[in-house]
Amino acid sequence: MRIDLATEPGSRERPNEDWVSASLPASGQGGALVVLDGVTPPLDDAGCVHDVPWFTARLGGALTELSASRRDLSLADVLAAAIRRTADAHRGTCDLSHVRTPQATVVLTRWGGPEGEVEYLVLSDSALLLESPDGAVTAVLDDRLDRLPREALRTLASADALRNAEGGFFTAAADPAVAARAVTGSVPRAGVRAVAALTDGASRWVDLFGEGDWHACVQVLRKEGARSLVERVRALEDAGAGQRPGARRFKLHDDASAVFAEL
Repeated sequence: MRIDLATEPGSRERPNEDWVSASLPASGQGGALVVLDGVTPPLDDAGCVHDVPWFTARLGGALTELSASRRDLSLADVLAAAIRRTADAHRGTCDLSHVRTPQATVVLTRWGGPEGEVEYLVLSDSALLLESPDGAVTAVLDDRLDRLPREALRTLASADALRNAEGGFFTAAADPAVAARAVTGSVPRAGVRAVAALTDGASRWVDLFGEGDWHACVQVLRKEGARSLVERVRALEDAGAGQRPGARRFKLHDDASAVFAEL
């Protein structure tokens, strides 16, 4: 088992709003990865006295604990329970019904022993990559945000109308029911050699700059490490590299996190 991870803020002036964690049981059988990308609200009031790093730390901590300790729960149930626990931690001080209450994208993956399964959950625009023993890579993506017309996200009001709404896109905020909207599934562990999870600040290497496909991305992670992938993205951003046709870009730099686990 080998796990390598890296995370870097998009700006020195702002805290990193990503969360990355890995858990391995003492038995050595199985493990879990949690990757969150906090959604930065506008500078005006979002109805909450807490910042996004507070939220991702609370949600990420709950997901890390529950994904490891509650193997009787599906990952969707784990996410619902973690959202509920996090919401309860600030329900008395904050307006959790506000459309821009702190929230995050989510990637969860969990695996058992050699005869078990690799379970996965993806909510919003972070990415999960599954590499098979023959080297083929499957990307598990929630592409609802990408499928929305560019005009629909042009203003804050129009984007808010689509946030956690039917026909729009979904993130983990304060409503546990959103867990049912996640992309979920499982594959036999024997069919997975490695898993990788990326926030969209790191997946830019593929889906924004088009420097390689998902298979090439996994090769960078395996041979050079997660830190190298983040550094490659930063170099492209600083050089003003052109973006892939049709790609969305909202920030020059974004918090970037990557984790690679060789099973």
